[in-house]
This record gives sequence, C-alpha cells and structure tokens, in this order.
Amino acid sequence: MATRHDTAAPPDKEGGAAPARPRSGAVTADADADAKKRARLSRRWQRDVRWSPYAFVSPFFLLFVAFGLFPLVYTGWASLHQVELTAPTDMSWVGLRNYTRIFDDDFFWNAAENTLVIGIISTVPQLLMAMGIAHILNYKLRGSTFYRVVMLAPYATSIAAAALVFALLFGRDYGMINWILHQVGIGEIDWQNDRWPSQIAVSTIIIWRWTGYNALIYLAAMQAIPQELYESAALDGANRWQQFFHVTLPSLRPTILFTCVVSTIGASQVFGEPLLFDATKGASGGAEHQFQTLGLYLYEQGWVNQHLGRASAIAWSMFLILIVVGIVNYVISRRLRASH
Repeated sequence: MATRHDTAAPPDKEGGAAPARPRSGAVTADADADAKKRARLSRRWQRDVRWSPYAFVSPFFLLFVAFGLFPLVYTGWASLHQVELTAPTDMSWVGLRNYTRIFDDDFFWNAAENTLVIGIISTVPQLLMAMGIAHILNYKLRGSTFYRVVMLAPYATSIAAAALVFALLFGRDYGMINWILHQVGIGEIDWQNDRWPSQIAVSTIIIWRWTGYNALIYLAAMQAIPQELYESAALDGANRWQQFFHVTLPSLRPTILFTCVVSTIGASQVFGEPLLFDATKGASGGAEHQFQTLGLYLYEQGWVNQHLGRASAIAWSMFLILIVVGIVNYVISRRLRASH
C-alpha cells in the first residue's frame, strides 16, 4: 500500500545560495527618496507655472520702464526747472513758471490752433473716405487682396519720402497741383506760405497716409457683422444704402469711436509732415508759423532754442490734453454701451 508523503518545497541546488529577500528598511528608504523627488519636481513645476508668465513679459516691462516710464517722469521733473540743452544736468527750480508762461505764449496758442485745424480737416475726410473704401472692399471683388495691399502701402511708406513728394506736388511755380488748377482756370496758389493752403496741403499728406490703414480697420469690423442682419433687412425691403445706414453703421459704432480717438491722438502729435513740407523753414512751420503744430513747437523750444524745461512743460501739456481725450472716449463709450 502506497504511503502518502507531505509535499514540500524543492531543496536548493547543491552549492547554490537561497535568493535574498529585500529588507523592509531598504524599501522604506527608496520610497522616501521617490517621494522627496516627486515633491521637489512638484514644487519646481508650481514655481515654473507661477513665475514663467512674468519672465516672458518682463522684457516688455523693462523696455517700457527704460524708454517709456523713466522719460515721462524725468520730463515732468524737468518741466519744473529751468534747464538748457547745453547743460542738461544743471537744473534751477522754477516751480510752475514754465506752465504759466505757456498761457501767455502766443506762439503756443497759434500752434494749438494749427494742430486743431489740421486735425479736423485731416481726420474727418480721412475717416469718411476710409468708410467708403471699406464698404466697397467688403463686397466680393476680383483681386480684393491686391486692393487691400494697395490700401496699406501708403501707411508703410516713409514719412520723409511722402512729405518730400507732396512738397514737389504742391510747389508754387512747378508743382503739378498748380498746373492742374491752371488748366481749369484757377490761378497759382502759394501752398507753402499762405495759411489755409499750407494747412490743407499738410492735411492732404496725412489723409493720403492714413486712409488705407483706417479702411482696413473698418473692413475687418464689417466682416465681423453677422450676415443674418443683412438678410433680415433685405427681407424687410431695405436696399443697400438702407442696409448700410441701419445695419452697418450701428454695428460699427465702437470701431468708429476707436478710430476717432486714435486719429485725434495722432493729429495732436503731427510732426514729420509739417516739418518736411517746407524744409527751408525747419521747425518754425512756415515763415509766419502758419502750419506749426504743437509737436513742431515743442521741437523748436527744446532743440532749436535749447530750452529743455519749457519743452518739457509743453510735452506735459500735450499729455494732459490726451488724458482729456481719453476721458471723453471713456464717457462716450459707456453711453454707447448703455444705449444698447
């Protein structure tokens, strides 16, 4: 009768060693090391997520502080002193005297009036023409991309080149504009020495340069208008002119306000066009300062007459004017949003 034997683990091979069992202390040490490593990586990842955006935008803020904020603060400080270009470190405290002198300066008010007039006669036609061009380009035209590039070409053109070309066109004796006027029976106009003709000529340069830029802004806004609005207006019997006045213009009110504000700011800083329109007169803006803008007057005081303190006060006065324009923009934009 067979005898039943209990089963047992096979014996180790002769001469072989039994496999070592891991010690519990070593397992705990490895787990602790892994946990510490994961904690370090987690903290590094959190720091990276938290501080990386600031590192990415820090170059802009460094450049802004160096070339934007510091000149602004230093100009404000210089406006309270009498300081000359020949000795910019020698400052003499005068308080608000540079500002009070502005109110009694006829040349400043002449420059402010010229800036206002040039701004009006350049901004209004410019934006109206830009609206019309954008409305035409909004339709499906053959070669529309080419026309858009052409509209942007004047904006990419150098101010110096454009001003010099227009100075030749508006020449009194051999200019093309006077030649065309002579063909229709109008006498010669002294575009550079007469007050109104010189301001119109300078405004023409601004209009030529910025109309296409604003047209593309209006075009982008028009293409964002839902097509369903035009379809509903067409079903109600509205023709294209009625659709433009009752659909397009109301939808473009924020964009129109934006372009008006930007154009106003640009008009208050006009410098290159009047400076180069009559290069023989320099920063004086004509023989009788007939088209001298605030930008030219600032340049004349600071770099021609070398009165840096007075020029700084003019710069801050222009800055305060822009703040007023910004406040007006904010009030109007709030009313427009409330009306919706």
